[in-house]
Amino acid sequence: MKFPLFVGYMLVHILTSASGSPFDPTLVEGWNSWKSYHKKQYKEDERNYRRMVWEENMRYIEQHNLEHSMGKHTFTVGMNQFGDLTTEEFRQLLYAPSIKEAENSTCKVFTVQENVELPTAVDWRPKGYVTRVKDQGQCGSCWAFSTTGVLEGQVFKKTGKLISLSEQYLMDCSRAVGNAGCNGGSVMGGFLFIKEKGITSEQSYPYTAKDGNCTFNQNDIVATCKGVKQLPKGSEADLAAAVATVGPISAGIDAEHRSFMLYKSGIFYEPHCSTVKLDHGILVVGYGTENQKPFWIVKNSWGASWGNEGYVHMAKDMNNNCGIATTAVYPEV
Repeated sequence: MKFPLFVGYMLVHILTSASGSPFDPTLVEGWNSWKSYHKKQYKEDERNYRRMVWEENMRYIEQHNLEHSMGKHTFTVGMNQFGDLTTEEFRQLLYAPSIKEAENSTCKVFTVQENVELPTAVDWRPKGYVTRVKDQGQCGSCWAFSTTGVLEGQVFKKTGKLISLSEQYLMDCSRAVGNAGCNGGSVMGGFLFIKEKGITSEQSYPYTAKDGNCTFNQNDIVATCKGVKQLPKGSEADLAAAVATVGPISAGIDAEHRSFMLYKSGIFYEPHCSTVKLDHGILVVGYGTENQKPFWIVKNSWGASWGNEGYVHMAKDMNNNCGIATTAVYPEV
């Protein structure tokens, strides 16, 4: 059961009054080091609650990784920048992409070319299609990062130039198509806007992790798209074909689970994931196998300190786990 913040404060107070301290003394050094590394500062009345949540997540990490060592899980978890958040608080950082909008759009549908033999493994990163891992911060702008990520790959494919595109530009300037900056948006809406207006580089319109006024200069436009192709809903076979023949692909997933919040390494599989209730935009940059288990190579937008240097290997060919093939799209340039 998750408690509202004020209830959490009361619980810490009651525990402290009853026992002197509700905290694990063996975790003091870890807690202080984590706060220092992530530059965490709290108000006086919040500090104890955040430590209680952090310790609960530490116990979860220890238990999960113990079970991993016994063969129960295919991935490990670890402490990261989300360590002082409950699962409910973490969910508030995510957004709900407009699946209905994607289904009802007039974009073209991707079809697999005949007689094309797909490689057993694909990774577009060493081939120049993928920019560095970015960090959306405390802002529900993953939709913008998924949009820029897939367009960056297609621009590189066409021009040979890898340009880091501006998420902030999409956040500030694409509200007319239904996007809402840090309060969410859709990849499809982003492409509708780019098709009409184009997009600037990150260098000319830097990311601030907060909503702002649209201030771009038309002379700063560096890329555009002429349309969008949508993959058949839920088909991992088509997603693999698109990743292998087109390049990195934008997708949405169900990411609201503590296992994903604290993911560290290995092949992520969450049996409680939804394939239709998607709340996080990501970029599929390849696929491969590990110990004969297939996985997708997924670029996230939570910084390089999250997961495996900012990436996660997600279970492939496991009934569309977490909905990775539900709303996959890419732009035509």
